[in-house]
Amino acid sequence: MAQVPSQEKSKLVSETRRRFEAEYLADKSDKYDSRDVEKLQQDDTWVESFLCWRHDVVDETLKMIDESFQWRKEFAVNDLSESTLPKWLFEVGAVYLHGYDKEGNKLFWFRVKFHTKDNKTILDKKKLVAFWLERYAKRENGKPLTVMFDMSETGLSNIDMDIVRFIINCFKVYYPKYLTKIVVFDMPWIMNAAFKIVKGWLGPEAVNMLKFTGKNEVQEYVSVEYLPPHMGGTDPFKYSYPPLVDDDFQTPLCENGPITSEDETESKEDIETDNKETGEANSSEEQVVIPRKINPVEQTSKIEESDKVDSKIKTLKKSLSMFKGVLLHISPAEELCFGSKEFGEKKCLIVLTNVTRNVVAFKVRTTAPDKYRVKPSNTCCDPGSSLDVVVSLHGGFTISPQDRFLIMAAEMEQSCGTGAAELAQFWKDIPRSKIMEHRLRCHVDSSKPSSLTLKENSFNIPSKSNEDIHLQLTRLLDINRKLQDEVDRCLWFQQLLFYLTLLLLAFATSCFYLLYSQGSNTL
Repeated sequence: MAQVPSQEKSKLVSETRRRFEAEYLADKSDKYDSRDVEKLQQDDTWVESFLCWRHDVVDETLKMIDESFQWRKEFAVNDLSESTLPKWLFEVGAVYLHGYDKEGNKLFWFRVKFHTKDNKTILDKKKLVAFWLERYAKRENGKPLTVMFDMSETGLSNIDMDIVRFIINCFKVYYPKYLTKIVVFDMPWIMNAAFKIVKGWLGPEAVNMLKFTGKNEVQEYVSVEYLPPHMGGTDPFKYSYPPLVDDDFQTPLCENGPITSEDETESKEDIETDNKETGEANSSEEQVVIPRKINPVEQTSKIEESDKVDSKIKTLKKSLSMFKGVLLHISPAEELCFGSKEFGEKKCLIVLTNVTRNVVAFKVRTTAPDKYRVKPSNTCCDPGSSLDVVVSLHGGFTISPQDRFLIMAAEMEQSCGTGAAELAQFWKDIPRSKIMEHRLRCHVDSSKPSSLTLKENSFNIPSKSNEDIHLQLTRLLDINRKLQDEVDRCLWFQQLLFYLTLLLLAFATSCFYLLYSQGSNTL
């Protein structure tokens, strides 16, 4: 579908809102959840997702929004939480979010063998799916995901077409633009007819999203680090509850080495406080402070070093995109761009701007703490000021689209200190509802290498290409083996038919001979 210009898109968004309010909200205030109506009026991305799914046809978009909003109120989607759903649903581990595909999209897992068809619990199971989707939508606004149907070790008792249809409707009507593909792993042959029906539910435009895979094919979409061992992967993850499965965001390292954890900072502060109190008890009330002499050469070198650091930061490419949060404006808005793997910068910049009247504390976490250095990663930003956070790739590591960064921010009171101990205590005491969170993914530009590099690499195939060639070769050998088996089977049948034909000819010949002999004797 052709891209609609941004100006035209804005007009369509405005028209959709105006017509929805005039045609669907009049005298029907109880039909929808007021929070959904409010979000529709404020969130352009949400309206655009409905428009895009309906090819920018406003009439069809309005019908879709109406259906979606009615469903959201019926299922009380805005109020779904761990406490509103049965605990055993989470303990079973049939549905959860974990890992990323090769394009950096979150994986939404359905372990079909843990599902048993039961009409009494079907509503709760549907609400569980809605809970995970709504949780993801709130945290990763507009970012797509990949559905993984793991059908290994499943039987007919595990297959529930009602829940499959519900999942498809979620992506077609209730959460448009979130689905990238549905990867079906190790589907039993008996389910072939059933999934023909699923293709009909998806429709002609979305049917290409359905990918049927085995151990070899699944690695085309998901790397081995996010696949469990039974899929040929190396992911050591094992589902357990509580707590809820979540991204494993950890504190990254700073450029000068590991950052002291909050617990260590607090304990060190306690020790220093105890030492100070002991020292004060033993010393007199009047203390003489001897100023330290500063070497002019040392001072000059420090200033030059700081100027070098500032100049390096200025040379880093600043992004034009910006996420406008309630506490911080964050640039870039969605992706940290490091350039190409061969020639791109191994550093990038995150610009944080405080838009409040108070000091805002923030900290940066990542899913790959060993790979990245972040400076600063845990400090605060003054009112109205901007702060540059430098993210650099460490050592010989490579950037992956699966890597994520989490920026957490919270507003501090004027009475709060900004030292390490005060910040550690602040993050412990602040309720989660007052913390602003924003996630960034990593991106690598696919820039073309120079002719010199092509010559250097002309006889050195990258390891990724070797893996792809090996995978294709293995698949070809497997297909060749199957074809050989079929040829052998056909030859066996031909031989069998040949011998049976000989037997029939011999039998027919003997019958004619007997008949001829009896006729001769009669004469």
